Amino acid sequence: MDNNAQASKIRIGDLLVTAGYITEAQLKEALTIQKESQGKRVGEVLQELGYATEKQILTALAERLGTEVIDIVTYKIDVEAVKLIPKQMAEQYIMMPVDNKDGQVILAVNDPLNLYAIEDIRQTIGLPLVTVLAELEPLKSAIEYQYAEIKAKAAAENANVNATGMDVDELVIDTSAGADDAPIINLVNSLLDKAFQDNASDIHIEPFERNVMVRMRIDGTLLDYISLQKNVQDSLVARIKIMGEMDIAERRIPQDGHFRVRIQGQIVNVRVNVIPTVFGEKVVMRLIMSVVEIDHNETFGMAQDAFNKFSEMLKMPNGLIYITGPTGSGKSTTLYNALASLSHKQVNISTIEDPVEKNLPRLNQVQVHPQAGLTFEIGLRALMRQDPDIIMVGETRDAETATIAIRAAITGHLVLSTLHTNDAASTVVRLIDMGSEPYLLSSALAGVVAQRLVRKVCPHCGRVERLTEAQIEFVGHDIPTAKKAVGCVHCHGAGYLGRTAIHEVLVIDKELRKMVAANATAEEMKKYAIEHQGMVTLKQACIKLVEQGITTMEELERVAYYDD
Repeated sequence: MDNNAQASKIRIGDLLVTAGYITEAQLKEALTIQKESQGKRVGEVLQELGYATEKQILTALAERLGTEVIDIVTYKIDVEAVKLIPKQMAEQYIMMPVDNKDGQVILAVNDPLNLYAIEDIRQTIGLPLVTVLAELEPLKSAIEYQYAEIKAKAAAENANVNATGMDVDELVIDTSAGADDAPIINLVNSLLDKAFQDNASDIHIEPFERNVMVRMRIDGTLLDYISLQKNVQDSLVARIKIMGEMDIAERRIPQDGHFRVRIQGQIVNVRVNVIPTVFGEKVVMRLIMSVVEIDHNETFGMAQDAFNKFSEMLKMPNGLIYITGPTGSGKSTTLYNALASLSHKQVNISTIEDPVEKNLPRLNQVQVHPQAGLTFEIGLRALMRQDPDIIMVGETRDAETATIAIRAAITGHLVLSTLHTNDAASTVVRLIDMGSEPYLLSSALAGVVAQRLVRKVCPHCGRVERLTEAQIEFVGHDIPTAKKAVGCVHCHGAGYLGRTAIHEVLVIDKELRKMVAANATAEEMKKYAIEHQGMVTLKQACIKLVEQGITTMEELERVAYYDD
C-alpha cells in the first residue's frame, strides 16, 4: 500500500497519543474546540493550545507513512525537479518537488493528507511521487526562493539567446506598456525583483572579456549571482540607461541616473551609475526602499541609553549634530528617522541632499545639482535665507560646507549632517583638519553619533562554538562561547541574515567644549567620554551582541578593527 492510501486512514490525534506526545484528555479537548471552529484541523488546534509542536506532528505522520521529515533549509534541492510544476501550483498547495531519483520525484509537503493536491501534482508531472514532510514556514520560504531563482535565470538565458549584439547607437527599445515581452526588459525586471526579495542594496553588472557578471550586495557583502553571455552587454546597459534617462549613445564618460519602480506593491527608488571600463560599461544600481525595516524602530535602531542621549541632542534649539560612519552604515536612515520625529513640531525643516533618498512630509528637500551650479555650499547658503529652524546637510564634504554649518549652528539653528570617520571622537579632529576653527567648533558642536551596521548570524544555520584564547583576549573578558556563521539556503550561503546597528554617542558637555577649543586629541576626548559620560564604544556595543548570540566574533573583529 502506498503512503497516499495510508494517509486516507490516518487520525493524527490518535497518532500523537500513541507516540506519547499528548494525552487522551488533551486530544478530547482539542476535538471539542475543533468542532466549534471554522474548518480547523486537529493538528492546528493542538499547536494553538501548545499541546504539540509542528515537528512532533510531522514526526508522528512520517513514522505512520513510512517516510521522513526533511530540513528544507539545508536540503540540497534539485532546481530541475522544482521546474516540474509551475510556481502557482507549488504556492497553492504548499508543495514542491525537491529531487528526481530513479524516475521518482521527491515531493516536499507539509500536509500529506491533502490527497487531491498530491494527485494533481502527480498527474501534472507524469511520474511516480514519493512524499517527504517539511515544516510549513520554511517550506513556503523555499518555494518563494527557488522560483525567484528560476525566474531570474530563465530571463537571463532568454536574453542570452535573443540578444542581437548590435551597437547601442542602433538599439531602439519599445518602452510602451506592451513591451514587457522583450527578453532584455524581462531580464532587468527579474534582476530588480530578485534584489528586492533578497533585500539587496546594490546590483553590480560587471563586463569582462568573455562574459558579464552580475553580483548583488546583501547585508553588506557582495555575492556572485549569475554570469551572462557577452552579447547581452550592450542591450542590457542600454535598457538601464533608458530607464535612468541617460544618454545611450555616450559610452566614454561616467553617467548618473535615477528611476522609480513598483515591486510587490512598494515603490523603490533606484540610483544608477554607469562608468566605462576596458571591457565596456559597468553599471551599479542602488535600491533605496521607501519602507526600511530596522531593529528597535521606536528608538531609531539604537540601544536605549544611546537613544536617550541622542534624543536630548535633538531637543536643543541650536547646535551641530553629526552622524558618522563609513558608506553603507545606515547614516541616512538614522537622519531620516530623526527628521521625521522633529517634523511633528511647529518648525521649518530644510534639507540639502545628494541625492534625496526618501521624501518626507513637512520637509523642504533640495537636491544638489553641480552641473547647474547648485552645490552643497551654495544650497546651504540659500537655505539660510529661507528662515529655517532645522537644517539637514546630507554630507559635509569640504571646508566651506563645514564652516557654513558651524556658523548656522552658532546663529541659532539646529544642524544635522554626516561625515566619514571611524569613531565619534575623531569627528572633532577631522573637522579641525578640514579647516574649522577650534574655538568656533567648540561653541557649535552639540554631539556626535558614530554608527555601524553589524551582520546578524543566520538563525537557521548558526552554531555555537568555543572561543579561542586570542578571541577572549580581544574581547577583554571571558565569553566561553559565541555563534559561528555556517551558511544555508536562507542566507545564500553567507551565514548571516539581516543587519542591526550599533552606536557610540559623544555628548559635547562643558569639559569637552574646553577640550575641543584646546585642540585635544581624539584619544583624550574618548577617554573622558568613557570615564565621565559612561559612553559605550562601538566595540563594547558589538560585544553585547556577541554575548546575546546576535552576531559573531568575526563581525566584532571587523567592526572594532580601529578600536583599541
